[in-house]
Amino acid sequence: MSKIIDCKGLACPVPVLKTKEALESIESGIITVIVDNKASRENVKRFAQKEGCKVEVKEKDGLYYLTIIKGETSSMVSEETTEEKKDRSYAVLIASNYVGEDPELGKILIKGFIKTFVNADPLPAKIILINTAVKLACKGADSEILEALKTLKEKGVEIICCGTCLDYFNLLDDLEVGIASNAYDVVQALANSDSVIRL
Repeated sequence: MSKIIDCKGLACPVPVLKTKEALESIESGIITVIVDNKASRENVKRFAQKEGCKVEVKEKDGLYYLTIIKGETSSMVSEETTEEKKDRSYAVLIASNYVGEDPELGKILIKGFIKTFVNADPLPAKIILINTAVKLACKGADSEILEALKTLKEKGVEIICCGTCLDYFNLLDDLEVGIASNAYDVVQALANSDSVIRL
C-alpha cells in the first residue's frame, strides 16, 4: 500500500524534507509524493534517487505524482558509510543576511537554507556569521531563522559570530544565539574544517 505525501503549495525545501521524513519512517515500501511545480518535482526526484530509491514520475492536471520505491537497492547507492559521513567536518560561512543578488528573494533563500541545515546529514560542525549575517543571530531577526539557529546549537553545531561585525552594527548586547568571536577564531574554524560551504 502506497503512502501519499501531499506537498501541493509547499515551497522549497519542504517537499524534500517531507519526503525524507517519510522515507526514514519505513524500511521498504512505496511512497507517492504530490507536488505542483517542476522545481519541487526535480528536487524530490533527485533526493529520492540519491537515497537509492527508484522513482517514477507522472503528470496529471498540472500536478506531478512521484512514486518512490524504497527497497534493497538503497544499500547500493554509496560505498561511504554513515559513520564515514559523520566523521567529516565542514563549516558553513555566511557573509550576508541574504543570498544572491536580489535582497527580497535572497532573504527567502537564506531562511530556507538555514532551516534546511537542521535536517542535514551530517550536520555542519560550525556556522560562521560575518558582516551583515550576524544580524541573523540577534534580537529582531526573523523568528524562524533564530529558532533554526538555536536548534542547530542544541544539536551541537557551533554558532560563531564575528565580534567586530556585531560591534560595528552595535549589536553586541543583542546577540541571541552563538558566541561573539574574533578574526583569529574564525580563521582557525575555517582552517580546521575539512570543507567550507559559503552562502
